[in-house]
Amino acid sequence: QVQLVESGGGLVQAGGSPRLSCAASGRTFSRYAMGWFRQAPGKERESVATISWYGSIYYAESVKGRFTISRDNAVNTVYLQMNSLKPEDTAVYYCAARRVASSSREDIEYDYWGQGTQVTVSS
Repeated sequence: QVQLVESGGGLVQAGGSPRLSCAASGRTFSRYAMGWFRQAPGKERESVATISWYGSIYYAESVKGRFTISRDNAVNTVYLQMNSLKPEDTAVYYCAARRVASSSREDIEYDYWGQGTQVTVSS
């Protein structure tokens, strides 16, 4: 069992650069693929960025060049550095873990989820 706890959300002005963190419990964090997803009001949950345990990274086109996903296996944490935020980035951001090496863009392929953290971008 893995527990994920996100932090770092809040109200941010457009152009801001917050960093989300996701702390994971468990001793096998390094063997999990991790992902960040988001869900805006009235929309389906979508993948934002994913990282495999061996470091392969995927970004959604909408965030490519602005967001950076990284992981620190020593402290069981995955990060999402968000730069140049736009109002359309407003959403609840979720961290997810997958019990395999490779990451996926599909939320149904993830086994564990955090509770989510709200990011609201004001214009």
